[in-house]
Amino acid sequence: MENHKEIENKLGIEFKNKDLLERAFIHRSYINENRGKVQENNERLEFLGDAVLELIISAKIYTKYQNKSEGDLTAIRSAVVRTESLASQSRELGLGEYLLMSRGEEESGGKDKDFLLANLFEAVLGAIYLDKGYSEAENFINRTLVLKIEKIVNEESFIDPKTKVQEVIQSKYKETPTYEVIKEEGPDHDKYFTIGLKVGNKVIAEGYGSSKQKAEEEAAKKALEILNK
Repeated sequence: MENHKEIENKLGIEFKNKDLLERAFIHRSYINENRGKVQENNERLEFLGDAVLELIISAKIYTKYQNKSEGDLTAIRSAVVRTESLASQSRELGLGEYLLMSRGEEESGGKDKDFLLANLFEAVLGAIYLDKGYSEAENFINRTLVLKIEKIVNEESFIDPKTKVQEVIQSKYKETPTYEVIKEEGPDHDKYFTIGLKVGNKVIAEGYGSSKQKAEEEAAKKALEILNK
């Protein structure tokens, strides 16, 4: 990987350990085509980054919204760290182009898949935490995701999207939406789902996630965006 400086400029962070930064961009499919050259993918960093992100966002909203219940805080956090939100942040930073993956994965649009970009964001955060510590990881989140919290709260987009979309569809079409698994990807221990939200027999939106529940929520959010246009 020869783009360390470009990536550091996008992140606003200079890494001491460049190998750690590079690892954050290695998708597991890349190792299959580069056996012997690359030893580890970004999944462990993603695991760590997920935990760091949850702590940082939890602390921020706990302090900022003292009148919100535990349930509301949980919902706000979920809205901030959802797959679509993290993927959007990766796109804004222009990180996807640096993802290292197999030729087949790249040809299938892997560098712009929401769940891969969301995983990448978490892996990068995990790398920042290991290389620079909690304070720098927090600063990075302050410059990126924290800016979206107020918008989410003001628009009440943290309210359960499946409940909201059901109310809208029942009011508009006199039908109850249903959810259907369109595709499953990955091994049993690391699956990703594509779920379609249907009104009658028509799929009006699709969502992606590491569980069926998350994918259904993503589909519901996208359906709301479509229905509210």
